[in-house]
Amino acid sequence: MNENRKFTLSTVLVHLVLLVLVVINLFPLYWMLTFSLKNNDEIFGGYLRDTAGAYVLDEGGEKIPIERNMIGLPQNWRWSNYSRAMNTGNMGRYFLNSGIIAASAIVITLIAAFMATYAMTRLVWKGRKLMNKFFMLGLTIPIHAALVPVFMILSRMKLLDTYIALIIPYAAFSLSMGILISIGFMGDIPYDLDEAAFLDGCGIWGIFCRVIAPLMMPAVATVGIYTFLQCWNELLFATIFISKGKYMTLPVGVQQLFGQYTTDWGPIGAALSIATIPTMIVYALLSKRIQAGFIAGAVKG
Repeated sequence: MNENRKFTLSTVLVHLVLLVLVVINLFPLYWMLTFSLKNNDEIFGGYLRDTAGAYVLDEGGEKIPIERNMIGLPQNWRWSNYSRAMNTGNMGRYFLNSGIIAASAIVITLIAAFMATYAMTRLVWKGRKLMNKFFMLGLTIPIHAALVPVFMILSRMKLLDTYIALIIPYAAFSLSMGILISIGFMGDIPYDLDEAAFLDGCGIWGIFCRVIAPLMMPAVATVGIYTFLQCWNELLFATIFISKGKYMTLPVGVQQLFGQYTTDWGPIGAALSIATIPTMIVYALLSKRIQAGFIAGAVKG
C-alpha cells in the first residue's frame, strides 16, 4: 500500500509539472490568437467605438471608457482583422512567396542530401570520409554568419530581389542537417539490396533511383519538415536580399505592417497568426517523424 501510494504521489507530481509546462508553452499561442481579434483600444485601454469608428457617448455626452484587456478573451471578436491583414497588408502574396521559396528549397535539399549521402555511404572512393566531415562542419556555422559573403555573391551574380536569392542559401544551409538525417536512414538499408540490383543489371543510378530512393521515403518527411521550419520563419536573409514587395516573404510582410508613428496591432496579430498556424500544424502532425529522424541521425552519424 505504501509503495502504491508513493507511486501515485510521484505520478501526480509529474503530471502537475507537465501540466504547468504545457500551459507555459501554449500561453503565447493563446495570447497571439486572442490578440489578433482585438483593436488598440481594447488592448491598451481607450474609449468605446461603433462599427464606423466613431466614439460612443453616454447620456452625459462623455466617452465610454474601455478597460485594458491584453490577456483576456476579446469583448468583440474582430475577425475583420484577418481580412485587413490579407488585403491591406498583402499577406496573401507574401504567403504565396514563402510557399514557393520553402517548397523549392525542400526539393533541392532532398535531392542534394540523398545523392551526397548515397555517394558517401554506398560507394567506395578516396576521400569520402573527409567529405563527410566537411559537410558536418556546416552544422557548426550559423546561417547568418555568412550574411556578407552571400550578399556579395548574389549581388555580383545579379540575383538579388529574386526567388533564387533565398532558395539557394536556404537549401545550402539545410544540406548538412539533411545529410546527417539521411545517413541514419540509409545506414539501415541492407547492402544486399545493392548487390542484388547490380546482378540484375542496374548501374549506380539505377540502384539509387530504383532501390535506395523508394526506401528513403521516411527521410523525405523528416528532412522536408526540418527544411520547411528553417525557411518559413527566417527573417534576416529575407529582409536584406529582397527589397521588392513582389518577392517578400511572410516574416518581412509582417514587419511592413508596423507604422512609423501609429500601429494597428490587431491586423499585426492576425498576420502573425497566419504566418504561425501552418508551422504549428506541420509540427503537430509530423513531430514524431522529426524526432525519429534526429535520433536515427545521431545513432548512425
